[in-house]
Formats: sequence, C-alpha cells, structure tokens
Amino acid sequence: MDAIASHSRPLSDDQSNTTLIAARDLRFRVAGAAGEVNILRGLDLDIAAGEAVGLVGPSGSGKTSLLMLLAGLERPSAGRLHVAGQDLAALDEDALARFRRQHVGIVFQAFHLIPTMTALENVAVPLGFAGRRDAFGRAEESLRAVGLGHRLGHYPGQLSGGEQQRVALARATVAEPRLLLADEPTGNLDRGTGGQVMDLLFGLRERLGTTLLLITHDPLLAGRCGRQLRMEDGLIVADGPDRELV
Repeated sequence: MDAIASHSRPLSDDQSNTTLIAARDLRFRVAGAAGEVNILRGLDLDIAAGEAVGLVGPSGSGKTSLLMLLAGLERPSAGRLHVAGQDLAALDEDALARFRRQHVGIVFQAFHLIPTMTALENVAVPLGFAGRRDAFGRAEESLRAVGLGHRLGHYPGQLSGGEQQRVALARATVAEPRLLLADEPTGNLDRGTGGQVMDLLFGLRERLGTTLLLITHDPLLAGRCGRQLRMEDGLIVADGPDRELV
C-alpha cells in the first residue's frame, strides 16, 4: 500500500490529452452547527481518460463530496480542479450545467427517476435538455442496451429495483459521457441483481471507452477496476492496482 503525498504538484501542459481529471490541493468546507467542517483537506488526484477507478474508504471520508465536485454539483472551497479540459472553479452555473450535459453521467444509490415519466421519457430527459432531436430514438437504444426494450412505456413504480437502476444507468450513459460517476450503485439491490447491474455498467463503460469512478464499500466491485484509491479523512491515502487496498 503506497501512501500518497498531500503536497500539491503542478499541472503540466502535456497532461491535457491523457488526463481527464486533475485536482491539486483540492479543499471543500461546509458550514456546520459548531463551525466550518473540512471535508476535503488538500487532495491531489490524476485520473487518465479511459481508466476504471474504484474509490473506497470509511463513511465520512469525503468520497461522495469528491464525486459532487467532479460532477460540478458543488464548488471547491480552494485548490484547482480540471475535468475534461474544463476549469470547474471558473465556470458559472449555466456553464456547469452544460459541462454536465456534455461530459458527465451519474448513477446514485437512489435511482432518482421522475415518477410521472415512463422509462423512455426518463432516459430522454438529458438529451431533450441538450436540444437533441433524436432524444427518444437514442433513449430507446440505450434502454435496449440494458435489456429493457420491453419496458419502454412503464413508469418507475411499475419496475423492480433492479429495473429502475438499469433505467438510471441507461440515462447516465445515453449521451456517451466522457466521465461516468457511480456512487454505491448497488446499495439498494440484492447481491444477484446488483451483480447484473454492475456487469452492464462495466460492459457499457468498456464499449464507450468512458472513464469510470466507482464509489463502493464492496471490495469485489472495487477490485473489478484496474485501479483502486482509498480515502481517509478527506485525503487519498493509497493508490494502486492491488486489491489489498480495499
């Protein structure tokens, strides 16, 4: 297990073509009842385009906060964060929304489907926001890719948990994002169903060439990634291909 130095390293010009994520001295603080809480405390991280990375660590170590920063859903308190060639700290809210539409897909533990929309409509939503005229055609292709071609007109309440997560996965990948963020995607599923969903996720990632950051407490899932990171107390403390990290 190799400890990771917390000092900041400069961003180099030759990283732009190979590095999808570059964070330097990344810090994230939130206000708490007893004052400010330091969640990320000077984190450094590089992830290359096309990598599959499993992120593990105890609850409260900052894993989900890091994901929210990478998705542009939260702003760093300090430090530098570049994702897909974008300096996220320099983008306003409209630009961050465009960044997410163009580059990021997210799968959470909760499915976050719109209950009044069919599976087809749920998957078409991000393409509709992007003004894509082929939104429903692409959404249908994406649902068929996860084995739900027979469920296009069903509402979330008519689907099992595994089917709902498949819809969420289809929605996250329908725009062929450069970065796929998955936060405990099997947390609400039984082991068998979760395994099927993860097989689909890794298959889609490989087919699309998408960079994957997978947050999980399951060492078997993390071990399916070519690289594993371990977070503790707002810092990355280990980084490598060794399953012993998890």
